Amino acid sequence: MDEPEQVLPYQRLQQLLAIPERQRTEAQWDEINELEIALTPVNRASTPDRNVRRKGAVPPEQPRSRDGTPGPGRRPLKKLRKRPPKAGGS
Repeated sequence: MDEPEQVLPYQRLQQLLAIPERQRTEAQWDEINELEIALTPVNRASTPDRNVRRKGAVPPEQPRSRDGTPGPGRRPLKKLRKRPPKAGGS
């Protein structure tokens, strides 16, 4: 009936790190190592947490209309202009 509450990996890591190093068992050290590996950014990229928003994340490309105007919150593209010819040309 009574199920133990599931502890998030970050919380569990904090609990384990709160134990002084000299008092940690081999099993606790192993669990710390596994959690640190699982929580590295490289490994999290393969299993993203949808509840966490990271700074600098690239938003999805917003569609443009047929006339080339950008979607909401985007600046229009600058038109490139040709350079005028030099005055002393050959």
